[in-house]
Amino acid sequence: MLTDAAAKAAGAQTRAYKLHDQGGLHLLVRPTGTKSWQQKYRWRGREKLLTLGQYPEVSISRARILQAEAKDRLERGVDPSGSVDMKVNTLEQLARAWHRHHKASWSKAHADDVLASLERDVFPDLGARQIGAVTPRELLQVVRQVEARGCLETAGRLRQRLSAIFGYGIAEDMIDHDPAAQLGRAMKKGKLSVPHPALTDIDECRELLRACESAEAQAVTVMASRFLALTAVRLEAVRGMRWEEVDLEDRIWTVPAARMKLSKAKKGEERFDHVVPLSEPAMFVLRGLRSVTSSEVEDLKRLVFPGRNGGPIGEGTIRELYIRVGFGGRHVPHGWRSSFSTILNEDLGEEWRRDIDRALAHSPKDKVEAAYNRSQLLDRRRELFDRWGAMLT
Repeated sequence: MLTDAAAKAAGAQTRAYKLHDQGGLHLLVRPTGTKSWQQKYRWRGREKLLTLGQYPEVSISRARILQAEAKDRLERGVDPSGSVDMKVNTLEQLARAWHRHHKASWSKAHADDVLASLERDVFPDLGARQIGAVTPRELLQVVRQVEARGCLETAGRLRQRLSAIFGYGIAEDMIDHDPAAQLGRAMKKGKLSVPHPALTDIDECRELLRACESAEAQAVTVMASRFLALTAVRLEAVRGMRWEEVDLEDRIWTVPAARMKLSKAKKGEERFDHVVPLSEPAMFVLRGLRSVTSSEVEDLKRLVFPGRNGGPIGEGTIRELYIRVGFGGRHVPHGWRSSFSTILNEDLGEEWRRDIDRALAHSPKDKVEAAYNRSQLLDRRRELFDRWGAMLT
């Protein structure tokens, strides 16, 4: 069994390590020097971890009491992690409860990023503070430490997360106020976001495409660049494109929702797939790559634009091509979406604005319309892409 002297003497190391007590209870010592009590248990066949508080605020004897309470809940068929009232006393406990509540709706990368930012910037200084005692001044000091690193956007996101955490605590009736609510009034203002460089003159767009075709570059790179320009999708959609997504007969490319810029919940539903009508110039690019028949089942699963190693074409490959042909700082792959929107809106007028937004897979600002109007309006969209293809070529 772990002794208080051993827990007190445990110092920070380059990696986190555990000091085990009994029955799955251990003290986690992080590289920052913070020490947290954690209880390992199994719930419905899965191993889970319950944070009981930080040492020395939570003593060994108190941690063992909390462990016993958790085991009692398990015996009564209750998941201890789902019983926030038992263990949420400190800011770290509240933040982790908030994180557990939301992470099912986030991507793994985002969930990991959110937790890492809290563990790095909040928990070392304020994790052990009682949630009702945290002051705006304490939170401002934490945020200003991030600002001092020159990370103004990160500081802004951290402020939002802190306010969301306390808002969750208010909703769960654990606290009655949000000390992070007014932090923005005392924070530095971040720089204005800089839009992606994009050509907004059709003659310059054609000039870029001609320059790429004259450059010494891999044919697949040049063709991927042209196809990206003609379809105005996001680069990731083209990089992951497979032949099975293309209907050559109906001239349609269906981008799976999983590769679209959507919430995690939407990514798993086919109704959020994005349908791109293919203009004749876009079809010309595909025919130049290869012809596909429905009988070639294995070939249908292959990438349309493979890189040299057989995986997707490199993330920076097209951008580097634009730099080599003299368009660095003037246009980037994502810029084709701005080119498409700006040039067609100027050419066609207000009547087509909504159709242009739909063609770019932008969600309607009217949430009711977004929920009920799921019509693909393919005829209008096809007319747009046919016109854009003709203008580009």
